Amino acid sequence: MNDINDTIAAISTPVGLAGIGIVRLTGSKAASIADGIFRSRNGAGPSASPSHQMIYGQVIDPADGRAVDEALVTVMRAPNTYTREDVVEISCHGGMVAVRSILELVIKRGARLADPGEFTKRAFLNGRLNLDQAEAVLDVITAKTAESMRIAGEQLQGGLTRKLAEIRIGLIETSAFVEAYLDFPEDEIEHVAKEDIQGRLTGIIAEIRRLSETFHEARFFRDGLSVAIVGRPNVGKSSLLNALLQKDRAIVTALPGTTRDLIEDYLNINGLPVRITDTAGIRNSEEVIEQEGIRRSLQAIGHADYIIALFDGSEPLRQEDLDLLTVISGKHAAAIINKADLPQKITLDPVIAGGMPHLHLSAVTGKGVDELKQHIFASHLGAWKEERDGVVVTNIRHKLALDRAEGSLEKAAALLSRGEPLELFSIESRDALDRIGEITGAITTDDILDAIFSSFCIGK
Repeated sequence: MNDINDTIAAISTPVGLAGIGIVRLTGSKAASIADGIFRSRNGAGPSASPSHQMIYGQVIDPADGRAVDEALVTVMRAPNTYTREDVVEISCHGGMVAVRSILELVIKRGARLADPGEFTKRAFLNGRLNLDQAEAVLDVITAKTAESMRIAGEQLQGGLTRKLAEIRIGLIETSAFVEAYLDFPEDEIEHVAKEDIQGRLTGIIAEIRRLSETFHEARFFRDGLSVAIVGRPNVGKSSLLNALLQKDRAIVTALPGTTRDLIEDYLNINGLPVRITDTAGIRNSEEVIEQEGIRRSLQAIGHADYIIALFDGSEPLRQEDLDLLTVISGKHAAAIINKADLPQKITLDPVIAGGMPHLHLSAVTGKGVDELKQHIFASHLGAWKEERDGVVVTNIRHKLALDRAEGSLEKAAALLSRGEPLELFSIESRDALDRIGEITGAITTDDILDAIFSSFCIGK
């Protein structure tokens, strides 16, 4: 098992062609390891550098004295660093060879390759970040829109931590009030006191529920809203994808069955990241490759948060269209009638009978495309406010913990109302405190930490 006291290293920038690449080290030996491979112009090593200042020089291979690359080295001394340990960052030229060569050198000098998310894990373990803030680091990195970034940034700055602290303080005060009666078992809890406790619990439960319910909308800003465009061949699915993205992402031809595989891209609608998928045309086919594409299309229907069922308005409905309506019946979907620029021959009776909302547009001229975008946004975020007050929950782990805390408090309130022993009330209230503590990391396990940080990139 890796030791938390090891000095670790990793490439902290994407590997590939770039102007700059960064190799990061953290741990007690970070500066001394850098001393062994870096030569500054004045001869002083990183260990002698003032904290949070850059020094210019060359990275040297100690084995033969060969210069590997020019570099700027920044030494940041504990505790004023990301991990609250000594940190050294070596900024060199970007590209696969330079950064990997430097990483190999620092590992040869005694550093260990960092595990995924280990830098941020150390920041949590050393008290630099709460667990919910550490998770927000990944959300900031993966944010696909400005709104996603704003929500993640608010959590990183401690917005959720502060809200949970308020809830926790209220619950501790309420529990302490009840605990006082446990010290004097011969005394019955007064009716006025019981009403006061019930009132406090009702307020705490309502606040936890309100926070938990923000997840239903806010989660899409973290994970993205998954939208699948489905329909029979040649109704204009690829043309619609290109019109929504405003770029030629998919190949468009008059030949039915051109799209054989799923084509995915992201679209920003009012700050909402939408992962939109163009699928293969659904029809009966004997061709093996097309059959696999159709299978994947049906799979995409099952996984999508929202389905755009596309129909050709210039033709009557075919059997494949009616079959599609059956497949998506009961799902979150809209019927989109394409080719509105052509004479319309479609009959919408089956769509209307199914109660499915429908829109008309032309993927060729763009008419109606903006209305579709707003419809997609409103389908799951109709109540979302652009300037939303208060923190929101975007992480399923946080929501589940809040829901368990709410359940425990509802049990506690019921026990108090029935006049059950106060010890039972205390067990449930303490469980609620533990569930809230799981979110910030006040209570955690190695399994939870491993699951959280394994999704990070190695350099973070």
